[in-house]
Amino acid sequence: MAEQTYNWSAIAKNPKFIELHHKKTAFLFGWWIFSTIYYFLLPIGAAYAPGLFKIQILGRINFGYLFALSQFFVSWGLAMYYAHVANKDFDRLTKELVNELH
Repeated sequence: MAEQTYNWSAIAKNPKFIELHHKKTAFLFGWWIFSTIYYFLLPIGAAYAPGLFKIQILGRINFGYLFALSQFFVSWGLAMYYAHVANKDFDRLTKELVNELH
């Protein structure tokens, strides 16, 4: 089977690739900052605001437990949102780039 070679420097200079790279970088960097702050709020909040994390919500379930549990749902939500954006924008730009190269 013949190995296909690509001109990667030409691909890197292609406007479609630059647009794709810029959109992905902006999207991922923004959500990385959000998720980092959100996840570090748990240990920081528990250390500096223990009274807040001890507030009883439902029976023995307190705010700290609910906040920790919310991190799972936020992770799943972010993963689903990324899949949606990737299917809508990133895959379209990738197909346009591939079609332009062939």
